[in-house]
Amino acid sequence: MSEDNAALRKSIYVLLIVAACGSMTGRIWTVQSSLGETPLLSANDRSRWATIRALVDHGTYELDEVIFLDEAQTRRNREWYSIDMVRHRGADGREHYYSSKPPLLATMVAGKYWLLKQATGITLSEHPFYAARFLLITTNVLPMVVYFLVLASLVERLGTTDWGRLFAMVCATFGTFLTTFGVTLTNHLPAAISAVIAIWAALAIWRDGRRQWWLFAICGFFAAMTATNELPALALFALLGAALLWRSPQRTLIGFVPGALLVAAAFFGTNYIAHGTWRPPYTHRQDGPMVVQVPGITTAELETGQVPDAMREALAEQDLPVSDQAKIEPRWIGEGWMLWDPADHLRLALVVDDTGVRVHRWDNWYEYERSYWIDERKTGVDRGEPSRAVYAMNVLVGHRGIFSLTPIWLLSVVGAGYWLVHRQESMRGFALLVLGVSGIILVFYLMRPLADRNYGGVSCTFRWMIWLTPLWLVALLPAVDRMAGCRGWRAIAGAMLLVSVISASYASLNPWSHSWIYQYWVYLQWITP
Repeated sequence: MSEDNAALRKSIYVLLIVAACGSMTGRIWTVQSSLGETPLLSANDRSRWATIRALVDHGTYELDEVIFLDEAQTRRNREWYSIDMVRHRGADGREHYYSSKPPLLATMVAGKYWLLKQATGITLSEHPFYAARFLLITTNVLPMVVYFLVLASLVERLGTTDWGRLFAMVCATFGTFLTTFGVTLTNHLPAAISAVIAIWAALAIWRDGRRQWWLFAICGFFAAMTATNELPALALFALLGAALLWRSPQRTLIGFVPGALLVAAAFFGTNYIAHGTWRPPYTHRQDGPMVVQVPGITTAELETGQVPDAMREALAEQDLPVSDQAKIEPRWIGEGWMLWDPADHLRLALVVDDTGVRVHRWDNWYEYERSYWIDERKTGVDRGEPSRAVYAMNVLVGHRGIFSLTPIWLLSVVGAGYWLVHRQESMRGFALLVLGVSGIILVFYLMRPLADRNYGGVSCTFRWMIWLTPLWLVALLPAVDRMAGCRGWRAIAGAMLLVSVISASYASLNPWSHSWIYQYWVYLQWITP
């Protein structure tokens, strides 16, 4: 271990961080949509940008005034309209469009947009390039500086060789997809940044024996922030909480728990303000609770389009009277019927069985006439991969492959295995955490139903797991430290890094595009886009 070179290593870390952040900033200043009128790259980030604009410019989470060019909602604003939307009844009793994303992140960015608008008069509607690029730099680039610095401190503490430490930092700055996503507004970067801070605090407690209450608070706060941005990161939150509770129950209760509760209050609070419910939009995918059951009504009666008198009477008894304008219509998704009353903007789901009709509250927010998520409207990867085996292959070593696109993660598996066998208890615990969380989340996504087996949509990688990047970077340290003393092994590691950098750079101007492996397989006609 060459401690005499610590100052030189840290200087190189700084240079790598400056280069990586400079590259992200330069790409942000060149990014633009396919129509060339905004820097909004995809439906995914437009969904959040529309919320930010609606909040600051119109004082609401409702997107109607942003995504449509007319009050009748017949003409879409193509630069702001998104498929990542839901529709439901708002506080005014009328149906409105909302982002399908949890609103906390957009609300936080909206705060910065409000300050920018008040200070300069720049708006997203009139100056989209200035406003959005400023917000991307402050939301993505500046926090990534913190991410790199925290990661560098972990690399310096846990690495044992000059070459291994420098290799890990080169991987961090140029060999992962986090910097690729630096040009777009997404939940993946905030999740990864929160995760590295939570891991830094947890290792200070678990490995170094520190017991300051504020370390527990930082760990709880940022572990919870990771979970608010990536729901499956609840696994990381739970395991860190359990480990710290084992180490120091009292400090976990007075530090970790309040930090996490603060984030939970913000997450559920903004969701309630936006949607009038504590449940995030992605949980509203099926019919709500049953209102009433009306016997004797047949499908033939519903096909007339008229609301049967028996149904009117039953609904009136439940304090849900319907007007003469109410009508029965076929549902947009699947088979079935719905009752729509334009006078009161009331929509109910109707389920026909042998005894009659069950009337349910409308709670499938993804079901509306313009919805992209109707099966026959989905295209490409969004149709879902029928075979779980093929899905698993592509996720691991195929066109979205964790290991095929970023082979440096093979070194993370080796490194975690080494710590399990050869290192002190603290790093065995970390290795178990990395392997356990990674395995849980991988299985979670592989076991999703057909509709969700879409690889994260059009994307340069299997993006749902890139928030684990800082954990994997730390885990590769013992592997590259062992390889440092052999020229042949260094060459192999360099080749892995080369492929990883190529993959990360291939989509650097638009991460919402297919990977180079996918494009090549399309060229070979192995797959159909």
